[in-house]
Amino acid sequence: MVLILALLLMLPGLASASGEKKQPARQPVPPLSVKHNTVFLLTIDSPITPVVAEYIVKSIDKASAAKAEAIIIQLNTPGGLVDSMQQIVMKMMASNTATVVYVAPSGGRAASAGVFITLAANIAAMAPATHIGAAHPVTMQGSMDKTMETKVVNDLAAMARGIAEKRGRNAIWAEDAVRKSVSITETEALKDHVIDLVAPDVPTLVKDLNGKTVDLVIGKKTLNTVGAEVKEIRMGFRYRFLEIISNPNIAYILMILGFYGLYFELSNPGAIFPGVAGAICLVLAFYALHTLPINYAGLILIIIGISLFIAEAFITSHGILGIGGTIAMLFGSIMLIDSASPFLQISWAVIIPAVGLSALLFIITMTVAIRVYREKPTTGKEGMIGMQATAKTDIHTDGQVFMRGEYWNAWSDEPIQKGEKVTVIAIDGLKVKVKKTA
Repeated sequence: MVLILALLLMLPGLASASGEKKQPARQPVPPLSVKHNTVFLLTIDSPITPVVAEYIVKSIDKASAAKAEAIIIQLNTPGGLVDSMQQIVMKMMASNTATVVYVAPSGGRAASAGVFITLAANIAAMAPATHIGAAHPVTMQGSMDKTMETKVVNDLAAMARGIAEKRGRNAIWAEDAVRKSVSITETEALKDHVIDLVAPDVPTLVKDLNGKTVDLVIGKKTLNTVGAEVKEIRMGFRYRFLEIISNPNIAYILMILGFYGLYFELSNPGAIFPGVAGAICLVLAFYALHTLPINYAGLILIIIGISLFIAEAFITSHGILGIGGTIAMLFGSIMLIDSASPFLQISWAVIIPAVGLSALLFIITMTVAIRVYREKPTTGKEGMIGMQATAKTDIHTDGQVFMRGEYWNAWSDEPIQKGEKVTVIAIDGLKVKVKKTA
């Protein structure tokens, strides 16, 4: 009995052993396929504006999310706004992905705000025949007094020096670029340890990045760009559209068109289209002006000028409102964006036609108004003065005339024979005063 129980207890183990023997041998796990590293590339060939800053910041986020080996910012800029530059620099300094600024193509430059962005990169490179420097700040809101200018220069100089020291670059040159507006070529920049390498094109740059060690917020990292795939992050329609309307000339034209749309809508109530188009243009213009260093005194003068044009359509001022509107609009256009940077100024080729067309519109409006004022009325009592009639009876102190298919009682200061042609010279109630037609 004991032997039977022992056999029963051993059966599960035997069954398990036999089952294991029947299972097929485990197949070896195939090795993972090696995926080439990715290097992201974006091209900046414009001033540094809020739109460009947003584009660069989101591109860095995209590269970090994709765990890219590095992101290359091909840069060619005359400078830009300090606030936008600071956003880019802060993002680059806190990035988990290696940032590479490549000043290119040949003939390009990294001036003003571009200097700070280049210094903030983990690796700075330049193409042949390029230059970098001239980072002295220029006023964006009129002239600064000496004290304020000194504060701004000291602040930006300290910022440039701090970035250069953090990235192991020439801090003395970085400070001189702000204080003295020094500028150097790519060979001088490499010699003075302002940049890390010179590369003729992007493929060569990607090869040269291999083995470089960079200091990220997560620690040191050695780049592996052997066979790396370069993936370009193109500026989409949204960014291109916002960049276009952020141009000072485009923003100015949109604002003028917006005011004209409202003017025509108020002049012709119910037209609808001018009002809708004008409102859209104004919204786009105010967005663009929000991204630009505008002078509010100039903006107010332009609004006053357009308001005077609109008032001229409803108030008889004999041209005073129109002339005042033209003068206000001219000075407002000149003052709207007061900057020493050419790329932030409104071109005279835009201001003169805009003001000229406004004055022309005013002249046309005034001409039509004067012509209408001088025209003889064709309705009512005033419209009957000067009309021709025929005497149906003898007329002196009393009589009748036939005019416009009707008989009218008439009188005259001179005797008029029946059948003679007469002219109406006055109206008194339902009775007309006539005289012989010359």
